Amino acid sequence: MSPKALVALGGGPSPVINASLAGVIERCRDYPAITGLYAAWHGVEGILREELIDLDGQDRSELDRLKQTPASGAIGTCRYKLGEGQQEDFDRIIDVLQAHGIGYFFYIGGNDTMDTADKVSRLAHERGFDLVVTGVPKTIDNDLGDEARTIIDHTPGYGSAARYWAMTMQNTEEENRGMSVSECVSVWQAMGRKSGFITAAARLADPERRWPLQLYFAEAGHNLDSLTEHVNQELVRSGRCIVVVNEGFDVGHIGAKRDGFGHIEYGASEQTAAQIVVNHLNKAGLKARGQATGQVPGILQRASSIHRSVVDIEEAWAVGAHAVEVAMTAGTGFMATILRVSDDPYQVRYDQVPLRTVANSERFLPPDWISPDGLDVTDAFIRYARPLIGRDWPHIPLEDGLQRFARLNIRFIAPRCPTYMPAAHRPETV
Repeated sequence: MSPKALVALGGGPSPVINASLAGVIERCRDYPAITGLYAAWHGVEGILREELIDLDGQDRSELDRLKQTPASGAIGTCRYKLGEGQQEDFDRIIDVLQAHGIGYFFYIGGNDTMDTADKVSRLAHERGFDLVVTGVPKTIDNDLGDEARTIIDHTPGYGSAARYWAMTMQNTEEENRGMSVSECVSVWQAMGRKSGFITAAARLADPERRWPLQLYFAEAGHNLDSLTEHVNQELVRSGRCIVVVNEGFDVGHIGAKRDGFGHIEYGASEQTAAQIVVNHLNKAGLKARGQATGQVPGILQRASSIHRSVVDIEEAWAVGAHAVEVAMTAGTGFMATILRVSDDPYQVRYDQVPLRTVANSERFLPPDWISPDGLDVTDAFIRYARPLIGRDWPHIPLEDGLQRFARLNIRFIAPRCPTYMPAAHRPETV
């Protein structure tokens, strides 16, 4: 039987995740050996539940819209952790893929997703199942890989999140400059558990460092007291201050909630870092007129269509397409990757790295990209990040004045396996 291909999303969405999905779909069409293309509804949960969508039966015009559609509403994603003690789940994945004649599995996601892809690849090999598993990178946090950037230079999704923050800070500067006599400190919270790449992107709005902008990365070691001291120093100088903190900034107890991967889910926790910072500043006393106010953009930085980077869109599509080339030429157990050739002119190339190398990797903002006082980035970061946000507006399809996103026909193909409840969702485990 000629093999089919299956594509799935894992983890949190990004503004360009569907561009990678489109790249996989379009390149698969170039290979007659792939006789069908399916998508898993809500990622690995869709495989476990055998909820598979026939992409070949979709309206071609809707599939063409994927490249311009943000987030992951088209086929869904999930945070379902497959780890030790869940052999039954792994066996189920293999059973479903075999039952439907899947020969190629493309998994789009971050480090946890790549870990799952690696484990599925190894299990298939152990069972004598001829399955090619290929990863496609994604995460707005840019924390996948290593600090030397030999595994991946940057992840698709980061450029758009960085552009969101650069533009948001431009507007915040205008607001703060006008309202500073009443609201002297504007506190913002950026996504990023342990890595400060998104927080750092705020500096791209003001590379000449003309604004009273302070950045508090998880890596810099600041706390509430040192933040208050530095903010008040800026208030004495300028009468106002803009503060951006990592969601993982050390503010003490936040009543943390955790997602399916075991990571802190800051948007679901009892308190936010930004609110704790605002309360602390106002209680401690500010050396200028007015108060501190706080903003938490939340999911907008990973789901906004209008802030997407054109560079990011094109690279996300290209790395998805390259993943198909990797699958066809290198076999199983690799992730397609992006490596930088030069900063000026900005140029990248597409390559491959073993899934085992990427799985559960984690990187942080390099120390030489953080200023000595821990409140800013260096010029080296600006040279690195500036090309990623691009210089043009993305194409935004509109219908009756509103954004028009891809809408697929979510109808599952006939099941071939017994009904199954994912192990983590069974009553005795939830």
